[in-house]
Amino acid sequence: MNAPAPKVSFVSLGCPKALVDSERIITQLRAQGYQLTKEHDGADVVIVNTCGFLDSAKAESLEAIGEAMAENGKVIVTGCMGAEPEQIREHFPNVLAITGPQAYESVVSAVHQAAPPAHDPFVDLVPPQGVKLTPRHYAYLKISEGCNNRCTFCIIPKLRGDLVSRPIADVLREAEKLARAGVKELLVISQDTSAYGLDIKYQPSLWKDREVRTRFYELGKELGELGMWVRMHYVYPYPHVDEIIPLMAEGKVLPYLDIPFQHASPSVLKAMRRPGNQEKTLDRIRKWREICPDLAIRSTFIVGFPGETEADVEFLMQWLQEAKIDRAGCFQYEPVQGAPANDIAGAVPDEVKEERWHRFMQTQQEISAKLLKGRVGKTLPVIIDEPGATVATGRTKYDAPEIDGVVYVASGTPLKPGEIVNVKIESSDEYDLHGTAV
Repeated sequence: MNAPAPKVSFVSLGCPKALVDSERIITQLRAQGYQLTKEHDGADVVIVNTCGFLDSAKAESLEAIGEAMAENGKVIVTGCMGAEPEQIREHFPNVLAITGPQAYESVVSAVHQAAPPAHDPFVDLVPPQGVKLTPRHYAYLKISEGCNNRCTFCIIPKLRGDLVSRPIADVLREAEKLARAGVKELLVISQDTSAYGLDIKYQPSLWKDREVRTRFYELGKELGELGMWVRMHYVYPYPHVDEIIPLMAEGKVLPYLDIPFQHASPSVLKAMRRPGNQEKTLDRIRKWREICPDLAIRSTFIVGFPGETEADVEFLMQWLQEAKIDRAGCFQYEPVQGAPANDIAGAVPDEVKEERWHRFMQTQQEISAKLLKGRVGKTLPVIIDEPGATVATGRTKYDAPEIDGVVYVASGTPLKPGEIVNVKIESSDEYDLHGTAV
């Protein structure tokens, strides 16, 4: 009689890039016969994939490790916080192993030591697309690791290294497997999606008997041929981003750009080491919308950065009004251990950060509500995320899962997750739309 398969409990924290790392580790473990369990108690080992970007994220990671140690005791730590193991050992000296991000083989090796595999090749089957932690109808597609930018508020290059792009044929093969598995929406992610291929000088690779360059535009063009919704995230506003807008106008790629502008004031952007000519950026946004009128732009911003003045904030608010960003998240600046921004003079008091955050959110809410009101009366394709007895929840092409708004869809017949239906939009509020399937 075969020995029971070892059980692994898994905690995945942080961004979608970390979620993809978790999927890769779990896929390898499942292929070797390990079983997943949601309970730490009774598992043979617990893996905690940490986030180390902000101090608040580190605190959440340490809390998760603490819970795993208390409930189980056999814990392997990986992810961004694992790049600085001394912080973890200081709190939990008895964890079994600590590895940094993307160290898949080291994690699997540590699992082998803690709970040797009991693989049965006739029973333990893994789907060709691997194990995914997202719903079946959408998936994250990670195209590179690391980042070449040196923003002063960020330590990602320190944690994950410089840009390392995957060959485009490898990315397209993975995307094709996902399409065959029934995935309807691809969310393309990396630390800097528009820099894709820069590190390997856009080296071509063989895809379907022809050479394709490892480059942002070519990636969008080829993914657009696979019959899925293709959504671009974490796009740094390089000039060549202009090239992909016609693909959006043609329907090859979703009319959606996730660009983390972070601020608009030239002086703040200079202190952040971000592109500083926001007048030029406004001109580019206008040109993008001339080519693709229904383009939706989502972004993230930081208020309360060291040295930020009231004039900088007013500049940002005015810029928001002109740019008409569809969706925007805002964060109050938080010092990150090891980030150069910690040495910038002019720390903004917490109560001032709070007031500026509320002002930003109020301004953006008004912009978002007005833009959403413009969609009322239109019939839009909506991908269903959650079914309901009479009202399902879905998203338009202009909204990514978990971070953007939703559409509440009334329907006379049950709708299934992943189904794409036409919806007559009947009303809107600050963030969401309401309509009826037609």
